[in-house]
Amino acid sequence: MTRTGYPPPGTPADAQLATHNVTRLSVGVAIVLIALKAFALGASGSVSILASLLDSTLDLVASLVTFVAVRWAAGPADERHRFGRGKGEALAALIQSGLIFASAVFVGWEALQRILDPRPITAGVWGVSVILISIVLTLGLVWMQTRAIKRSQSMAVTADRAHYTADLAASVVVLIGVASGAFLQAPGLDAAAGLVVSVWLFWGALGLVRTAADHLLDRAVSDADRITITTAVLSDPRISGVHQLRTRMAGPVLMIQMHIDMDPGLTLKAAHDIIVEAENRLLVAFPAADILIHPDPRGQAGAVDTCAADGDAEPEPDPELTQKGAAGPWS
Repeated sequence: MTRTGYPPPGTPADAQLATHNVTRLSVGVAIVLIALKAFALGASGSVSILASLLDSTLDLVASLVTFVAVRWAAGPADERHRFGRGKGEALAALIQSGLIFASAVFVGWEALQRILDPRPITAGVWGVSVILISIVLTLGLVWMQTRAIKRSQSMAVTADRAHYTADLAASVVVLIGVASGAFLQAPGLDAAAGLVVSVWLFWGALGLVRTAADHLLDRAVSDADRITITTAVLSDPRISGVHQLRTRMAGPVLMIQMHIDMDPGLTLKAAHDIIVEAENRLLVAFPAADILIHPDPRGQAGAVDTCAADGDAEPEPDPELTQKGAAGPWS
């Protein structure tokens, strides 16, 4: 059944629609959680709920950053951004990690203060109820984000999901802290729960920094993806080798560059047709890829790998990416 008014599933337009919808939902959920937790904090005075409220406030900021970033990054290439603006998503993820670090430091400090000076928790029923509602809302949001990521591979949404997944686990810890402080008369456990939340947030922020840095520093895709790329290209017997393979991510877009070896007697038109067919095979596996393929006459590849040009030893080719002919450097 066709979805009237919507782009077909699996297309870049469908991916963009998915990210736009889920970022709007993320902002809405963050606003609701802030309102609920502010009420619970006023009723209970729990440091765990204070930690959770602060984190939800930063969630709102992070969700707004993601909301703007995915729309800006989805814009077409222009004169100032010839490779597109996909790395805006990585920048958004980096901003999110900074917000999470700040939250972790504040929550940790407050938790330590409450451990040294425990305070009683009141209205435990309200606190527990609000945390249970927030867990349900966050779980639903994470589920929707997971669906959107499968369709778009958006790094900004992935970072936002990582944030909310950490919140989900933290909410369980907060629930334990509030319940123990209110019903077991052990406010020190509530403060300890806040400290656990702080450590959890810090660890999650480190993961976001690593992921964002990989994108911003043009880290190559996994060996499995590179094997998929070379296998697709070399499935045509008229292509006898692949070398100088370079890959990187620009947001959800996979950038692929390579040289291929072909019969030196081919006409320009024949070589062009072979390259177009190879590009189409790659687009089946990577629909949003940006592909650049340079043909070399078999046995006469003249391009020098940048690693060798910079004076470094030429890297050994991966045995799983063996070429059907000349073997050259790849990345």
